[in-house]
Amino acid sequence: MTDPTPATAPSFPTAVLTDLRTLDGAVYGAVAATPTPALDSALRRLSRAADHSKISLTVAALLALRPGRPRQAAVAGAGAVALASVTANLVGKRLVRRPRPDREQARVVVGRQVPMPESASFPSGHTASATAFATAVGVLLPPLAVPLGALALAVGYSRVHTGVHYPGDVTAGALIGFAAAVAALAVVRTAPPPLPE
Repeated sequence: MTDPTPATAPSFPTAVLTDLRTLDGAVYGAVAATPTPALDSALRRLSRAADHSKISLTVAALLALRPGRPRQAAVAGAGAVALASVTANLVGKRLVRRPRPDREQARVVVGRQVPMPESASFPSGHTASATAFATAVGVLLPPLAVPLGALALAVGYSRVHTGVHYPGDVTAGALIGFAAAVAALAVVRTAPPPLPE
């Protein structure tokens, strides 16, 4: 009687992907298990305020009121948000189709939760849009780089804190946001200058 054929070991890329998913889930679980009652309400409100890029588009509207570099930054920021949103929500989510985290199993505190979106989890569209806007505007208006960058980081973290995304989703969203900002800045910088008012 011959021995059964031993199971083949997974390929290196498959093994790495498995390890990354395990790590991703572990970090998500650690965030869920860490009590932060002073932050829960604020991060929940921030996460909801970032729906549909309301924060970024409000800032863009305010910048657009001033001619010159602020208006150019508003156009670049809004363009970056549009590109990041399309890439994350219409391309990334449909290609990967990663299920949302199980908040009940992770025991995410009810007081920090926002409604669970019906779309796929990967990548984070909120993070992609916030990062795209912060990067594009920050390059053209350096004094705004730090506050908008901090806001984008907070939005990304809020999506993990409220239990609707894994950290890996947020990381991927940030990378998409950076790429969208680079593309938007390239278009804005090659556009003809506006006519004098």
